[in-house]
Amino acid sequence: MSVLPPDLPRLRTLVTYLRGELGRAERALSAAEEAEALAASRRPPKEPPAWLVERGIGTGRLPARVHTGDCWDTGNRCTPADPEQIRRLLTQGVPACIHCRPDTALGVLE
Repeated sequence: MSVLPPDLPRLRTLVTYLRGELGRAERALSAAEEAEALAASRRPPKEPPAWLVERGIGTGRLPARVHTGDCWDTGNRCTPADPEQIRRLLTQGVPACIHCRPDTALGVLE
């Protein structure tokens, strides 16, 4: 527990000092955030996954469809997958996207 001075002049001095320190810390934080944003903008974009599994809604979130990684008809319920997982899901009856046709791309036709 810190003990603060009891008199008004020293408390005002302390508050003035702390405001200055807070201002310096906020400027340093802002500069660091700008540097991080600049570094992130210079990084090459992350390569998209080659295959995606679209999950259903609700408890369990079972696979609902499979896609190629560049499919335009995916949503936010997709997770990356490897080709063997996609083949296995296709043979288990999970439907392939009718737009990107991952079954054709992998040579697994029903």
